[in-house]
Amino acid sequence: MATLTFMTHTIFDHGASAKLGEVLRQHGIRRPLLCTDLGLVKLGMVDELVAGLGNEAALTVFDGTPENPTQMSVEEAVALYHEAECDGVVGLGGGSPMDLGKAVALAVTHEGDLIEYTAGLGGAGKIGKIAPLVAIPTTSGTGSEVSSGAVIIMNNGEKLILASRELVPRTAICDPDLTLRLPPHLTAATGMDAMSHCIEALLSPNVNPPAEAVACDGIKRGMRDQNLLTAVKEGGNGEARWHMMMASTEGAMAFSKGLGSVHSMSHACGADQTLRLHHGTLNAVLLPTILDFNRDYVGDKYTRLSEAMGIGSSSDPADFIRELNVEMGLPATLSEMGIQKSAIPALASHAAKDICTFTNPRPCTAAEYEVLFATALAE
Repeated sequence: MATLTFMTHTIFDHGASAKLGEVLRQHGIRRPLLCTDLGLVKLGMVDELVAGLGNEAALTVFDGTPENPTQMSVEEAVALYHEAECDGVVGLGGGSPMDLGKAVALAVTHEGDLIEYTAGLGGAGKIGKIAPLVAIPTTSGTGSEVSSGAVIIMNNGEKLILASRELVPRTAICDPDLTLRLPPHLTAATGMDAMSHCIEALLSPNVNPPAEAVACDGIKRGMRDQNLLTAVKEGGNGEARWHMMMASTEGAMAFSKGLGSVHSMSHACGADQTLRLHHGTLNAVLLPTILDFNRDYVGDKYTRLSEAMGIGSSSDPADFIRELNVEMGLPATLSEMGIQKSAIPALASHAAKDICTFTNPRPCTAAEYEVLFATALAE
């Protein structure tokens, strides 16, 4: 069983979720609030986790995490935390439950409105020690289990980022077996989330060679070694699932270097609570558009990207992603996901203010985002 020490302590291997009781004891958590979603409850995954704990912890379950976590759902979970007199948080699920868990751990230890702690408003400096937090991913995409960020739709309708080293879970438990039941479409979408993290981290202009090396390794696992396609086509392939969970974790390690306009645009689209769009699917659709946009602003990095993808130096990474999306059954355009042309001005305004815009290799204004959204709608 591998133990990784990067931003946090990570227990990584098949069956690692059985270590939860031991991890809770290590952190002195006796009454954890488990933040998850109704889908995982219906799958029986929560019951399996609870059964493994025995009488070691008095666990309270919050299963109201929406597809994109909201400040309102955080407030509901906080109320349950206080009602059950909890002393720690466990995030179980994809990025949404883990991000919600981070926000809960912050909110129960800090006063004031959650929006005051968002990165765009200078909130990172206000974040101190949070409630003890453990994260258990059930998808291979977000990497939230090792990252310092959480994305929440605030009560004002904006999808904003909480970012602080204090938000890194004390322990991440990465068990690829928890992803074996993930259906092909979600395997593809979450896998492309991981790949977009690695790719945008590599292309970010910030200088961090170790993070770039981690990003390239994640891209290689997913694309050159074809573990993403294998996991989509052979869901029960444990080896492919292992490598994709590692690529997901590596993506979050790498994006300590910064992300880019793919995520700025995805955050803007994901703020629409009527469409409830999947973050990873949005990233997959938007990635080729931004690869085209950034092409002349990244030096030799497209050569390195092509090598990590396993395609020839004369091949186009953007076209490779387009073809891969088609092969995995993902949408080709934003219009296929229900986004209308009339939404472009508001989406562009949101994206231009998103913190990820400032680490995109090519500066991007609201006017340029309008063009990019129009392109992604029509491609």
